[in-house]
Amino acid sequence: MLSTIKHYCFILIAVFTLSTANAQIETSKWKALFALGFNSPSQDGLVAPFEANSINFPTINLGVQRMFTPQLGAKVDFGYNRFANADNTPEFKTNYTRVNLQFVYDATRDFNFLPFGTGMLFHVGPGYSMIKPLGDYGDNKTSFLNAMGGLEFHYGISRTVSAFIDASYIVGFANAFDPITEGFGSFNGNMLTVTVGVAVSLSGCYTCN
Repeated sequence: MLSTIKHYCFILIAVFTLSTANAQIETSKWKALFALGFNSPSQDGLVAPFEANSINFPTINLGVQRMFTPQLGAKVDFGYNRFANADNTPEFKTNYTRVNLQFVYDATRDFNFLPFGTGMLFHVGPGYSMIKPLGDYGDNKTSFLNAMGGLEFHYGISRTVSAFIDASYIVGFANAFDPITEGFGSFNGNMLTVTVGVAVSLSGCYTCN
């Protein structure tokens, strides 16, 4: 009798573990990402004597992520950044907008020392950047290809929602300004972004907390 009870307990535990794992995989398949933070443009992307603040707000990132396996996936994301002039330099404001398709690697399993409920993801991929100066330099628009890479740390709030912090670097593949006046208030360099956001599951356990 005791051995039979142990047998059924083992089956129940196995089924519960498997269903929980499957639910976690399902909730991870599709996610919406929302993040807000700051940006720091490289000064060599600006024409002298224009200089930008080293820290600028806001940076807004919106994306949709699809995991094809527990560790490998992809996401499409949109980023909006604004930066302005530093003190004692010509006054300007510039909008930097980008769209990227990125590969995602969930490295949580590779770093088993991470606390329970936390995760670490790498993302990298190509994209397109669009620069729009405001005010007096509004005609100096430009656009170019980019490559973006970053690292995210996630903390699970529930089975369907996690908070995360993301640090990313965007490398721009832009031509030099010719003539140089095309660069007044514009930008053709790299950018660092740091954001805090939430990831919300769009698949799987819809009724979970």
